[in-house]
Amino acid sequence: MDITKVRSLTDQELSDELTVARRQLYDLRFQLATRQLTDYDQISQTRRSIARLLTVRTERDNAALGDQP
Repeated sequence: MDITKVRSLTDQELSDELTVARRQLYDLRFQLATRQLTDYDQISQTRRSIARLLTVRTERDNAALGDQP
């Protein structure tokens, strides 16, 4: 998911997408362990997607706190 799309999500949608992405990463790792995974690049793409979602969530949390260190 592109960062612009992630930033346009509401807080609830962001949380839902994060849950889905984490579950997808779990499933991919399970497929990797059982040698069923054929496209290994999906793991890194999913990890990056999770990182984008967490980044936007952190940005929103910091903005709500007034950017206090």
